[in-house]
Amino acid sequence: MSTPEVAAIEAQEARLVLPRFSYEDAWTLGTLLVGLARERRAPVAIDVRRGAQQLFHCALPGSSADNDAWIDRKRRVVERYGASSFLVGARFRAKGTTFEASSRLDPDRYAAHGGSFPVAVEGAGVIGSVTVSGLPQAEDHALVVEALELLLSSYAAADG
Repeated sequence: MSTPEVAAIEAQEARLVLPRFSYEDAWTLGTLLVGLARERRAPVAIDVRRGAQQLFHCALPGSSADNDAWIDRKRRVVERYGASSFLVGARFRAKGTTFEASSRLDPDRYAAHGGSFPVAVEGAGVIGSVTVSGLPQAEDHALVVEALELLLSSYAAADG
């Protein structure tokens, strides 16, 4: 992945900062993801967390326990780096290496593959994560970004 692609993911993260994130917002985000995945018949598992607390989880047909393990590994990258798992992996590739080769972290516990995105709140920073697993990594990432964009636009519409 080239540096401009890293910059594009960084711009997504800068843009997708939420004004708030409640239990109800976690439910809304999770159900947005379920709706998008069902429309596309995507065999994914979905996880939404605030801190260590899991606020939403859903496994759709075609997903498996392996997807839950991928969720945990990708989420740990977000928790450690405060950035999306896709961005962390892209930054390592832009340096000519891989996360697995250079991070010094156990690959059984950490995966810098796309699909986990920080839940960032204005004035508070990263307070949680939203993760999808089951598609190729760029598609997992894009699905999460799409749902966050929908959630952010719903805030704007409600706050009018």
